[in-house]
Amino acid sequence: MQYTRLGRTGLKVSRLCLGTMNFGASADETNAFNILDRAINGGINFIDTANIYSSWVDGHVGGESEIVIGNWLKTKNRREIIVATKVRGTMWQGANGEGLSRHHIIHAVEDSLKRLQTDYIDLYQTHWYDENTPMEETLSALDSLVQSGKVRYIGASNHQAWRLMKSMWVSDINNFVRYESLQPHYSLFNRKEYEQELADVCADQHIAVIPYSPLAAGFATGKYTRENKSPDNSRAGGGLIQRLINDENAYIALDVMTEISKAHQVTIAQVALAWMLSKPTITAPIIGARTVEQLDGTIGSVNVELTGNEIERLDAATAMF
Repeated sequence: MQYTRLGRTGLKVSRLCLGTMNFGASADETNAFNILDRAINGGINFIDTANIYSSWVDGHVGGESEIVIGNWLKTKNRREIIVATKVRGTMWQGANGEGLSRHHIIHAVEDSLKRLQTDYIDLYQTHWYDENTPMEETLSALDSLVQSGKVRYIGASNHQAWRLMKSMWVSDINNFVRYESLQPHYSLFNRKEYEQELADVCADQHIAVIPYSPLAAGFATGKYTRENKSPDNSRAGGGLIQRLINDENAYIALDVMTEISKAHQVTIAQVALAWMLSKPTITAPIIGARTVEQLDGTIGSVNVELTGNEIERLDAATAMF
C-alpha cells in the first residue's frame, strides 16, 4: 500500500479509503468485519462512513454502519486507524434533527462517538451544504470540536466550488479551522462535476480529495455490458447507471478499459482506480465492498502504473462525461 498526506496536514492516509455505506445493510456485521480485516491487512488505514448510513433500509434509523465499525474498532489499535464520518442528514425527529447548526452538530458528534466507541473522530465531514445555517455557525461549531479534541480534522462533501472557497475565507477571517478535505462525486464516467472548477480549487488550496463512487456505481467494473443492461438494485448510482447503460459512448470507453486491463493483467476496476490515482489532486478514492472478494478486486490498483498513452486514451474516451 502507498500512503500520502491528507492535503496540507501531516496526517498520513492510505491511497485507498474503505467506504462502509453498506455495513449493517447488504454487508452484515460478520461480513463487514472480514472486509475491514482484509483492508487493514492490505495496508488500508483510512475508513469512511456517515451517521445516516444505512437509514434508507426498512427498519433502519441510521448509525448502523458506525455501530458495526465501533464494534470492530474496539478490538484494534485505534491509533493505527483513521476514521472519517459525516454529519448533516436527519438523525432524529424534530425541527433540529438534521442540518449543520451548532445544536445539531454538537448532539450528532456525541452520538457518533458513542456508536464508534471512540473518544475522537479523525476526520469529521459536513455531508452536504445546509442552506438554512450560516456558514460561520457551522465552522465555529466544528472549530470548537477540534479545540476540544473530539475531532482532529474537518472536511466537506458535495460542495460547489464557490461555496468551498467561501468556507476558506470564513475560516481565514475568523481564525477557525478549515476544511482540509473534500469528497466529490468523481469517476471516469462522471468527470465534469469535479474537473470543471473543484479540481482547481483543491489544487490551489491544497485540499485533500477523497472521491466517492470512483467506480461509477459499478459501471466502471465492467459488470454492465451491451447485452446486460439491467441494474441490480433500484438505488444504483442515483440515476447514473440508468444514463450510462443506454449510452454507446460508455461502452466504447469500457472497451478501451478492457483492452488496457488485459495488457496489465488486472481488473477493469483497477484500471479505473489507477487512472484516478494518476491525477495529481487525488488523495484516496473511496472503494466499497460487499464481500472480501470484491475488495480483492480493487485493492491492487495502487500498484497499477498506467502509461502516459493509456491515460490519454482513457481521458479521450471519457471526455464527454
